[in-house]
Amino acid sequence: MSLKITVCIKSVVRNAPKGVARRTPDNCELNPFDRPALEAALQLQSTYGATVTALSMGPSTAGAALAEAQAMGADRAVLINDRALAESDTLVTARVLSRAIKQLGAFDLLFFGVRTSDSDTGQVGPQTAAVLDIPFVSRVKELGLTQEQWVVRRGIDDWVEQWYITLPVALTVDPRGFPPRPVGLMGISHAYRHPTIETMRLRDLNLTAQEVGLSGSPTRVAKLQHVKRKRSCEMLTGEPENQIEALVERLSHRGVMES
Repeated sequence: MSLKITVCIKSVVRNAPKGVARRTPDNCELNPFDRPALEAALQLQSTYGATVTALSMGPSTAGAALAEAQAMGADRAVLINDRALAESDTLVTARVLSRAIKQLGAFDLLFFGVRTSDSDTGQVGPQTAAVLDIPFVSRVKELGLTQEQWVVRRGIDDWVEQWYITLPVALTVDPRGFPPRPVGLMGISHAYRHPTIETMRLRDLNLTAQEVGLSGSPTRVAKLQHVKRKRSCEMLTGEPENQIEALVERLSHRGVMES
């Protein structure tokens, strides 16, 4: 068996001074929710001899995230880089990724992180699957081949669902299911000393500037900001019965429940 796996990753912004997402080499990192997706792919690589391609859309600073993917064990790294892509929303991103995925050739599995740490929408994975018109399963915690049948298990609330899937398929990976491996020094040294990151431009994807960026995006990001919540904690004392009565009284007073 020779599986072909593509993992879509993102270089995320760690800080957004004054609400503006400025991407600089010292302000970007591989999205932490993409590392479990890479781990899932690499486990299949070692078990079934899969070929793993890491794919990212972004400016040149995204090359560091792809280099980290290579250091973890990805066989191939591809960066979709074009100035016209700036300020693309998730739908445009999905369309661009879909074009690139088709250009890369046939694939069996398409992996995404469940969300990103900067925009936190969780939309690109399912949107890309919709554009490609392939099945999609979210929050996968287990994945394997059983009697020539691919089986995935996904978590939903306190339940675990089991699905039998037919390839090709797109999946988002639950971080708890695939804790990422540490990146070894040898892998880092090889990835940074011998970079082999391929680049795609809009012309390679048969897209125009009007179809991407702000002009092609139905949504806009106004700004990024940290949301601080004011919380307080009150400890209830006394016997359990008294604590319950006090809790019910407080919740009733706040309109959370009726006494």
